[in-house]
Amino acid sequence: MSDDVTIPAFRTVPRTGVIYVTTEASRRGYRSSDPEWCNLGQGQPETGDLPGAPPRMSSVNIDVADMEYAPVAGLWEVREVIASLYNRLYRRGMPSQYSAENVCLSGGGRAALTRAAASLGTVNLGHFLPDYTAYEELLDVFKAFTAIPILLEGDRGYAFTSDDLRREVQGRGLSALLFSNPCNPTGKLVQGDELARWVGVAREQECTLLIDEFYSHYVWTGRPGHLPVESATRYVEDVNKDPVVVFDGFTKNWRYPGWRMTWTVGPRQVIEAVSSAGSFLDGGGSRPLQRAAIPLLQEDAVVAETMAIHNAFREKRDKFHSRLERLGIRTDRAPDGTFYVWGNLAGLPPPLNEGMGFFRAALEQKIITVPGEFFDVNPGKRRARRPSRFRSYVRLSFGPSMEVLDKALSRLEAMVLQYTRAPHSAPPVT
Repeated sequence: MSDDVTIPAFRTVPRTGVIYVTTEASRRGYRSSDPEWCNLGQGQPETGDLPGAPPRMSSVNIDVADMEYAPVAGLWEVREVIASLYNRLYRRGMPSQYSAENVCLSGGGRAALTRAAASLGTVNLGHFLPDYTAYEELLDVFKAFTAIPILLEGDRGYAFTSDDLRREVQGRGLSALLFSNPCNPTGKLVQGDELARWVGVAREQECTLLIDEFYSHYVWTGRPGHLPVESATRYVEDVNKDPVVVFDGFTKNWRYPGWRMTWTVGPRQVIEAVSSAGSFLDGGGSRPLQRAAIPLLQEDAVVAETMAIHNAFREKRDKFHSRLERLGIRTDRAPDGTFYVWGNLAGLPPPLNEGMGFFRAALEQKIITVPGEFFDVNPGKRRARRPSRFRSYVRLSFGPSMEVLDKALSRLEAMVLQYTRAPHSAPPVT
């Protein structure tokens, strides 16, 4: 059927950045099982065995009771285990502790974020530029709140202090702020004392922090001798009063993206709201997968998985970042977290000096990348239709295996060299 067919009542729904680039690659023959392709656009980590990690779960037993729906908020016993994990990782010795009532399970990160967005009132909601591409449609489809963009500058390393936060909350009348931490795509991490001050500002100014912590176990700037993880829940004083809501799940930090199992942690009143929203939005997650997740949520297993991730991905991060820099793809800051490099292409020859040009040229070499303009979150396209301020950037993932990264980098090096020698007539790299 032709793409220009119009069906009554339906609007054109935009694709997120990752879906767009994989769709374009598929038109050129890309299949995820094809070893000739290198997917540096992927938003998932490698999912196989890692040295020191717990064995990958390869089967799930389904109890007779699992034939029924799970509660919309998730199985109580799983919620208890998640609450206990947060208390053990981040809240040892603190008087206020999370309980099952502070946790809501959902079927994927977007489901968790959608439930939260559907639960917001008529408020001003701040969000950063650049940030996660899927926020754009999420911030547009729900009309109760007004999305307020906050631009972060690359020449400042995307810095944003607690004083900046206070000024934005007071000046723009923000009641909530949505952001990823570490940030997808820049890798910037708010951590330690600074994150504690952010939580303090949220408490003082009555502004809810909605924090996407899906990359919170991919931390490259942690303190020696400490588990390389970070969460705003560490700095909450009262779990039922402080306006801090975090989202996490198996997708990145446990390397089980296909499970589509995620959770929201926050004050009891928020959990009740997002659970109610889930009753009409998605109906709840997978009961057998929730039950099967319990062993993976034990502290010893989480520590082992996190350390294995840190050892394997830290090596990939350092090698990948270094080779991209030598290639002429610069970074405003080395990534503090995530498994992405936010590359500045301005120093490359045309058309590689812009994200879309680089993306199209890389596709010819069977490499998938994500142009930076997809992270210029613009709900409803309300801002002026001028070229994106991030058009000279690209997000490159070191989520794939080292073998795939080496193959992709060799091809990119050859591609850049050919465009440098003959920028207007560079032949395909074979």
